[in-house]
Amino acid sequence: MSETVGETSTDLVQAVPAAQRGSWSSFLKSIASFSGDLSSLTAPPFILSPVSLTEFPAYWCEHPDVFAAIADAPNDEARILAVLKWFIGTLKDQYTSRNESMGSEKKPLNPVLGELFYGTWPAPASNPGQGETTLLVEQVSHHPPITAYVIENKSKGLRLTGHNAQKTSFSGGSIIVKQIGHAILTYTPPSGAPIEYLLTLPRLRIDGLWYGSPYIELTETTYIVGGGFVGTIEYKGKGYFSGKSHSFKAHVAPAPGMGGGAEEHIVEGTWHEKSKLTKGGSKHHPVQVDGTFHDTIQDRKKEVTAFGGESDGSMGEFETRKLWGAVAKGIREGDFETASREKSRIENDQRQRRRDEAAAGTTWQLKHFKRVENDPIYERLARLVPKLAPSTEDCYAFQENWPSSVHVQ
Repeated sequence: MSETVGETSTDLVQAVPAAQRGSWSSFLKSIASFSGDLSSLTAPPFILSPVSLTEFPAYWCEHPDVFAAIADAPNDEARILAVLKWFIGTLKDQYTSRNESMGSEKKPLNPVLGELFYGTWPAPASNPGQGETTLLVEQVSHHPPITAYVIENKSKGLRLTGHNAQKTSFSGGSIIVKQIGHAILTYTPPSGAPIEYLLTLPRLRIDGLWYGSPYIELTETTYIVGGGFVGTIEYKGKGYFSGKSHSFKAHVAPAPGMGGGAEEHIVEGTWHEKSKLTKGGSKHHPVQVDGTFHDTIQDRKKEVTAFGGESDGSMGEFETRKLWGAVAKGIREGDFETASREKSRIENDQRQRRRDEAAAGTTWQLKHFKRVENDPIYERLARLVPKLAPSTEDCYAFQENWPSSVHVQ
């Protein structure tokens, strides 16, 4: 069965507020006839999220215990499996958690240039050895929107840096999102050289538009490359007539030229629920009696605790939750008129800032990151995967200037 613009159903009536059905229908028609990047389109207020994209990097570490466990792996083979378990465990938080908390996928607030977010996951009292994990995010570009971040657990020698952007288009009744950017995970052991892992990002397909209840399915392939191994994750989402939603199959094998007697490992399942180790692995990675590799129900997520980046611990004017506070309140309370008015005020202020900078011949200066034309770590590790494209990518180097209000330890 195909979906067409203008189709009506009980689902549509239930999902879209009565006052918003006209604007939603108009939005769908504009998508269907639009040519270019869909991110420039304005969505109806009811489909907006009260959360800015600058908070999304927190999804990387809503299982800080699983992240910290990467450092406890006894060898490179065990560590690549620990990295895979952590990576798979982040996908539900990144791509389906909003359906559970808000009823459907929502369009996040588009960050302003220079927007900031700081957060932390303190070490739990029950396991102080886990260490504290700290997050820093900066919106480093507005056109196109690019978000850079660093996540660090210093006591474990772990750091994740990366950047993310999106290019969106419309095809076959779905929005297709090509994620641009990558992340580098670095583990620095107590003695010895740092070990680096390249993480690529999945492509997204957003379905359910015609019923006013969008949801995300992952497609194609992502890679984890480093420590002498290559992990390949293939996403097989639900089709119209077959398949199971959010399915994946991951292969882990030695990188070319680095066999060393290591075995192949295969993990299969659904990334939003659980998966099993179907080949290899048990002597290198602890699994449950039934072979369970990851379980999102058992591994409960831990929300990030936001903190202010000013010297006194307060939030500055460009920090996400202060900047968008009135907009977020309006969306959560269903006061879309206030949300729309406050959102327009912020956007108009940003346009004026850009005009003022152009008149003065100046440009916005980033606070925490510096753009690097070619990421040497990406280039070196990407060579191990012939199918990986592009062969080079830029990156945003963290300038090691954590806010004075936080002590990274």
